[in-house]
Amino acid sequence: MIRLDNISKQNGNRLVFIEASAALQRGEKIGLVGPNGAGKTTLFRMITGQEEPDEGQVLVDRGVSIGFFSQDVGEMEGRSAVAEVMEGAGAVSEVASELATLEAAMADPDQADALDAILERFGEVQARFEELGGYALDSKAREVLHGLGFSQEMMDGDVGKLSGGWKMRVALGRILLMHPDVMLLDEPSNHLDLESLIWLEKFLAGYDGALLMTSHDREFMNRVINKVIEIDGGTLTGFSGDYEFYEQQRALNEKHQQAQFERQQAMLAKEIHFIERFKARASHAAQVQSRVKKLEKIDRVEPPKRRQSLGFDFPPAPRSGEDVANLRGVHKRYGHRVIYEGLDLLVRRRERCCVLGVNGAGKSTLLKLVAGETTPDAGSVTLGGSVKMGYFAQHAMDLLDGDRTIFETLESAFPRSGQGSLRSLAGGFGFSGDEIEKRCRVLSGGEKARLVMALMLFDPPNFLVLDEPTNHLDMATKEMLIGALAQYEGTMLFVSHDRHFLAALSNRVLELTPDGIHQYGGGYTEYVARTGQEAPGLHA
Repeated sequence: MIRLDNISKQNGNRLVFIEASAALQRGEKIGLVGPNGAGKTTLFRMITGQEEPDEGQVLVDRGVSIGFFSQDVGEMEGRSAVAEVMEGAGAVSEVASELATLEAAMADPDQADALDAILERFGEVQARFEELGGYALDSKAREVLHGLGFSQEMMDGDVGKLSGGWKMRVALGRILLMHPDVMLLDEPSNHLDLESLIWLEKFLAGYDGALLMTSHDREFMNRVINKVIEIDGGTLTGFSGDYEFYEQQRALNEKHQQAQFERQQAMLAKEIHFIERFKARASHAAQVQSRVKKLEKIDRVEPPKRRQSLGFDFPPAPRSGEDVANLRGVHKRYGHRVIYEGLDLLVRRRERCCVLGVNGAGKSTLLKLVAGETTPDAGSVTLGGSVKMGYFAQHAMDLLDGDRTIFETLESAFPRSGQGSLRSLAGGFGFSGDEIEKRCRVLSGGEKARLVMALMLFDPPNFLVLDEPTNHLDMATKEMLIGALAQYEGTMLFVSHDRHFLAALSNRVLELTPDGIHQYGGGYTEYVARTGQEAPGLHA
């Protein structure tokens, strides 16, 4: 359906692709992977014709429809979320628009003379609208929006009043309803909660077109894709199978390449030693010449590319008392909406509590109450003795001073620390070399999240309250964070939609329900096994 034929592309001084080739066939669901800046977005833009390759061709079969979801959703206002989603439904939305125009024309007395022609055209358009399933369009749009977490009220309200994250969901809904031959999805899992993510997984599993997507959620990738295309060093390499298989295969390939490289280096060293030893002797001249020619013809094996691996070790946190956070008889409401009535909860030392609950159950509110960001209407929230808390919330990224560099931000937070330790802190969170001179205003969402994490974890608290800490993080940073938090000896209370993160770190589940908190010992994996569901209200 789509072929990339020997494409080369340069952005500024950087070579993004060098004679790279790949194909997307009907029915394939491909995960596009590679380090940040490798060229994933550029590839999407070339397929959609927004950019041209410098050399080579991007070939799309005649008549193939493409739906492209990107993080840049543009302006949306003046229409309902349902209308906005229906607008993306391709030909049927154009027919619907003509139908509405004809209906208005039939009711217009100034066009009474042309009524016969209008009625005839109305009949033709109405038949076409029925043929395209137009009358089911509204309910299909609502079904998609419901799956993406929208209430009826939000579906019918002005899309312009929604937050950026919800507008992303509307933009994604447009592509899903459009049902194109090929879907290009750039980070579709970024702004979804767990329930919506699992719904999207099932939707894409039943989608019969071709799919090319990026995602930083490995569990999501594993369940959706059947092939991986890796962008690395300007080349495109295909691997059949899911993300897990790709990782194993890549590690195996690197191991083989390293072994080949080492064998060749040993052989080259031996030959060079012989040449150096005997090059001055006339009796060995023929042998020396023969070996020099042999060396010139050898195809050199390259060592495997070294991937930057992030690493951060927690300094030990001071010990807290046994009772870390205690909520007694907490009531909380926003306007007419009751969030909690008489909530009781005790979080004890070294517990790692993940908080689950359907949209609007009060997950973030619980974290804000514990962090002191909001106060209960009645009841009490108290922290135990010697508790030192670190709170990560999405808005923390907005509080960074845009004029300061990464290094200046770290330096102002930790004025007594030496340059060396601050540079190694920055390196552990993926800011190496000159990157620490970047100003905060130019940082991506992921870079801001990493910087806020670094600020929070350098002088470690003994109680971490984390609201969607992995939202903007790539897979390498998530793995680093999971590795570091697995060694952490403090207490955690967190919300996340990343199942890999939930399973790796939780040892207690708090499920928020209308009739109070249901508690499960043993963490997220045990919760799934005991309840038969991966998220509240959804069956596995």
